[in-house]
Amino acid sequence: MKLNITNETSRLRAVVLGTAKSNGSVPKIEEAYDPKSIEHIKAGTYPKEADMVAEMNEVAKVFEKYNVKVFRPELIENYNQIFARDIALVIEDKFIKSNILPDREKEIKAIQYVIDKIDAEKVYKAPSEDIHFEGGDVMIHNDHIFIGTYKGDDYSDCIVARTNMKGVAYIRSLFPNKIVKEFDLNKSMDDPRDNALHLDCCFQPVGKNKAIIHKEGFRNQKDYEYLVDFFGRDNLFHITKDEMYHMNSNIFSIAEDVVISEKNFTRLNNWLRNLGITVEEVPYAQIAKQEGLLRCSTMPLIRD
Repeated sequence: MKLNITNETSRLRAVVLGTAKSNGSVPKIEEAYDPKSIEHIKAGTYPKEADMVAEMNEVAKVFEKYNVKVFRPELIENYNQIFARDIALVIEDKFIKSNILPDREKEIKAIQYVIDKIDAEKVYKAPSEDIHFEGGDVMIHNDHIFIGTYKGDDYSDCIVARTNMKGVAYIRSLFPNKIVKEFDLNKSMDDPRDNALHLDCCFQPVGKNKAIIHKEGFRNQKDYEYLVDFFGRDNLFHITKDEMYHMNSNIFSIAEDVVISEKNFTRLNNWLRNLGITVEEVPYAQIAKQEGLLRCSTMPLIRD
């Protein structure tokens, strides 16, 4: 399989879609990785497996409609395998395994059959365990690579900080001809409305030179201004803190003119349609309770 990913919006041909089957029991609070999951564990509203399986099946139907080749992880019993974006990423023709939370190492093994289809010389793994990055923090945008990170002194104690500056440097070393720009993100283990878990929780390109953005997701306002200057203010759809909480920036593009979006994102979906973009609406509000949505649960392999 010849990989090809040069941006977030070109026509999708092949993708890994996570699975919610055999998802396991409701985690204990101390087992949760993010504040939104903790919120729902405490409230007794943590999503049910059957509901999440149904939601992911709707996404699979959309991919089938557009003739996208879909790979699913091999099943690990009683284990959360929804968020395929975290475990690896593709930039150009390189498959790069993430250095993820140690508890999640099993997930990469569950897609080994996909990795086996790729030229072994094109498969990369960071050489040191202190190099951290996850796919949700990394976005390729033609000659740019945008990377979310966290520069706080408490990085090592911050479980919602997933990509460090060593991770940024590693990605930069693999693509010396790209412009790599990192963004310092706000993190909170207490309030999901103040937590940009990954860059795609507060920003994502869409369509032709448009993007969705949440200003308060950025610790350094110069980072936010960089994107305003890059895309142009009129080309940005600003989402509120509540819309960020519901993961409005975490939709997924099948092409420049086709996106998959959550059916309750009324304001966003209307904006997209006004741009001439076809919006394939799916229910995904249950999966969103784990602080991830459509981009988080997909890992593109090939785009035209």
